[in-house]
Amino acid sequence: MTTYPTLRSVVLDCEDARALAEFYRELLGLTYRPGDEDATDADWLVLRGAGVALAFQQVDRLPASTWPDPAVPQQLHLDTTVSSLAELAEVHDRALALGARVLYDRTDDPDEPLWVFADPAGHPFCVFVVEP
Repeated sequence: MTTYPTLRSVVLDCEDARALAEFYRELLGLTYRPGDEDATDADWLVLRGAGVALAFQQVDRLPASTWPDPAVPQQLHLDTTVSSLAELAEVHDRALALGARVLYDRTDDPDEPLWVFADPAGHPFCVFVVEP
């Protein structure tokens, strides 16, 4: 019998772990693991919710992705989904209000409308519609 590891979390390097954790906490409705919400000078923070955890690791320097320009590749990106165009519009507005910026707009695609954003640290993430 083959043993497989279990995916525990996705970790994002960032120059300001608290600020990026707050961005995703607000965007995705996640909560801090116990003790992380009040941690000072935290270089490792974890958010939890349904599914896999999202962790933030403090680094001294991180060049932001330049996607779609290949000079600095994505290296990793997050895919998230909503169930309707109305929800996609709501998440778009919230993401921008929280400090994201639009990298790509494919909301007119009838098969898979989506937005690609960069979070405040420059990590790309997608929000697309998957109808139930």
